Amino acid sequence: MEHINKYSFDPKVTQGNIENFTGVAQVPIGFAGPLKVNGEHADGEFLIPLATTEGTLVASYNRGIKMINLCGGITTTISDDMMQRAPVFSFDSARKAMTFARWIDENIEELRKQAEATSNVAKLIGIQKFLTSKLVYLRFNYTTGDAAGQNMVTAATFAACNWILDHFKGISRHYMDGNMTTDKKTSTINTLYTRGKRVTAEVTLKRDLLIEHLRVDPEACEYYMKVSSLGTFMAGGSSNGVQSANALAAMFIATGQDVANVVESSTGMVHMETTPEGDLYASLTLPSLIVGTYGGGTALPTQKECLEILGCYGQGKALKFAEIVAAVAAAGEISLGAAVSSLEWVSAHEKLGRNR
Repeated sequence: MEHINKYSFDPKVTQGNIENFTGVAQVPIGFAGPLKVNGEHADGEFLIPLATTEGTLVASYNRGIKMINLCGGITTTISDDMMQRAPVFSFDSARKAMTFARWIDENIEELRKQAEATSNVAKLIGIQKFLTSKLVYLRFNYTTGDAAGQNMVTAATFAACNWILDHFKGISRHYMDGNMTTDKKTSTINTLYTRGKRVTAEVTLKRDLLIEHLRVDPEACEYYMKVSSLGTFMAGGSSNGVQSANALAAMFIATGQDVANVVESSTGMVHMETTPEGDLYASLTLPSLIVGTYGGGTALPTQKECLEILGCYGQGKALKFAEIVAAVAAAGEISLGAAVSSLEWVSAHEKLGRNR
């Protein structure tokens, strides 16, 4: 092997991240920005590490970032933050299932005690109940601090389920997850109720600057958004955005996130409207953004370095990082949406995205 077994760190640091460590996949990293973010947790200018093999990606995000900066930066807001595990319980009848669901409500404090005893960080917010046939799906909702938290909530829910099995008679079968968590899958339930961080990034783009730098006017962008949303509906899609997965995949690889979480994290709801002043209001909401700044792959040397450049490594930084990620994703929506609206999309890929 000429390249796979060449790396700059002690292999011991990968313990707990991979089995049968053999080498590394070297993915190119380019920086975009700096991006001005006006967030509750991220407030300032940030250089953005993007690990990708897709030509034009960094250039596209740089274009969107330039537009945002010219208009004073982008505002970010986190409206929810939780992580789930969803066990399912089977009974002999729907009536018994209903009795169990009521019993869960009556014993919520004891279940909270059992779950939270497994962690210094995990806090049980509540338990949603979904009944169908003679089955009860319980969706345990937690806060998990600065960790993404999937493993943390699994351990907590396992402890709670053991207590349930010891104290409620009549359960025919149970499974630790009945797939209502929809872990690493897009779903309506996560879009509505949140999995991870629910973040909105919004900006008002000045009309003259939009025309000068992106060669498109607000009305064209708003119309394309409507057309794109209709196309999403016809296709049965869950996201009317154009490329939030690009930002998330590139940032996730660079910063040690669980890359498979891009599947649900990239669900994005784009809204655009022309303001009374003739400018363009644009926003992107990511309802299930799963990120962490502590644990998992965040401590691997390259990934830690990228998080440190963002000022987002370690405890107390997860909400800041989530706001930056959403802001970057919004920059990409603005850039590509404008490129499609102005018919420049294909020519840009021909110029920058082919390595022949």
